[in-house]
Amino acid sequence: MQLMASARLRRLVGTLRSICIYWRPGRQRGLRQLYSGFVRAGDLVFDVGAHVGDRTVAFAGLGARVVALEPQPQLLPVLRRVTRKLCRVTILTSAVGRETGEAELLLSAATPTVSTLSTDWVDSVKRDNQGFRGVAWDERVTVPVTTLDALIAQYGDPVFCKIDVEGFEAEVLAGLSRPIPAVSFEFVPGAEGVATDCITRLEALGRYEYNVVRGEQRQFLLAQWCDAVAMNQWLKEQASGGSGDVYARLATA
Repeated sequence: MQLMASARLRRLVGTLRSICIYWRPGRQRGLRQLYSGFVRAGDLVFDVGAHVGDRTVAFAGLGARVVALEPQPQLLPVLRRVTRKLCRVTILTSAVGRETGEAELLLSAATPTVSTLSTDWVDSVKRDNQGFRGVAWDERVTVPVTTLDALIAQYGDPVFCKIDVEGFEAEVLAGLSRPIPAVSFEFVPGAEGVATDCITRLEALGRYEYNVVRGEQRQFLLAQWCDAVAMNQWLKEQASGGSGDVYARLATA
C-alpha cells in the first residue's frame, strides 16, 4: 500500500512539473508565433508526443485540425482537459513507430517528459548526458503503436508533424513513405545520432532545409535555413550545448 501511494505521489509531482513548464504564462503566444509560419486555418497537424497539450492547443489556436497522440496514462487526463472545448482536436492514446502493433513504454513517473520507447536512447543519455544520471525509468506499460502512414490513410495529409518522443523520432519517421511539408523532431546531447538518422530519412523522402530551436525557446537559432549537410555539421559541433528541436521544411527551389 505504501509503495502504491509513493508511486501515485511521484506521478502527481511529475505531472505538475510538466504543467508548470509547458503552461507557464506567455508560452502560448510564443508557440503560435513560431508555428504560424507552418500552419494556417483548416490545415491538418499531427502532434506526436502531445504530452500535456501545450503545442496541440497552439496548433488549434491557429485554426488547424490536430491529431494529438500521447500514450502516457498519467498525462492523458491533462491533455483531455486542456483540449475539451476544442472540437478540431482528436486525441489518440497511441505511440507512433515504423510499424503497427504494440510496444513497451518506459515510464519515468517523476519526469514524464523523458518517458520513451527506446532502451538504446536510455542507455545513451544515462551514459553521455549528466542531466539524465538521476532519472529513473521506474514503470513499464504496453501501448498500441500506429504509423504516420496509417494516420495519413485515416485522417489525411498533414502540413506539419511535430515529433517529440525521446529518442524514438527516427522510428516514427521510418513509418512514413512520402514527404510531409514540414516536420520538427527533438535532439538531445548524448544521443545526437537520432537526429541525424531523422535527417537521413527525410532526405530519402524529399529535399528539405533545416533550422533549429534551442531548448524551450520559440525562435529559430540560425539566421538562414540550411541543407542537410550543414544541419548534420551543426548537430556534430553544437548539439552538446543543450537539447532542442530541428525543424525541416521541403525546399521550394
